[in-house]
Amino acid sequence: MLNKLKAILITGMLVLAPITLTGYILVFLFKFFDGILQNSVMKFLFKFLHLPPDTGSIPGAGILAVLTLLIITGIIARNFFGKKIIGLGEYILTRIPLANRIYIAIRQISEAIFTEKRELFKKAVLIEYPRKGIYSVGFFTQDTRGPIQNAIKEDVISVFIPTTPNPTSGYLLFVPKDQVSELDMSVEDALKLVISAGSIDIKNNLKLKQKK
Repeated sequence: MLNKLKAILITGMLVLAPITLTGYILVFLFKFFDGILQNSVMKFLFKFLHLPPDTGSIPGAGILAVLTLLIITGIIARNFFGKKIIGLGEYILTRIPLANRIYIAIRQISEAIFTEKRELFKKAVLIEYPRKGIYSVGFFTQDTRGPIQNAIKEDVISVFIPTTPNPTSGYLLFVPKDQVSELDMSVEDALKLVISAGSIDIKNNLKLKQKK
């Protein structure tokens, strides 16, 4: 009887936990993005629409403003003159010490996550890190060249090891090619695996093939 009750409770938990956590995360994200421009939107409404002082906040006003801003920015960025303006802004930003490194890193990682571009993350790989016998998922970025390769006897490649659950931070490692195993999975699936802390079920088994 107790075992049956335990099984029922576990089944209920397995059903409710994902739904509850998903709802919680969605509410959190809604409040976060809604709060970004909420005050500015309300000030605008009070001033130009002559709303009464006791109107209070309007749920969703901030997130609507954020979406509007994203749409306008996207339209401008796809326009010829908009591209020139954004290009000028990027040129200025990439000339500012420290800010340029932060901006370029975030832009490249964002492109790897949100678009089909693969300038940064080319392949998902597996390496022994942080010690022998412990494996980490990483992303092959490029064949290492220049002073770093010249200082190392072995032929190495650049591998980015992301942190969980935030893949925008991590470690850059220079790993010998013969110690890197390429994963038979897409960059998107590898990112999902990292973000979920390994909890998602990858459709296919991870077939390893030694990087040539």
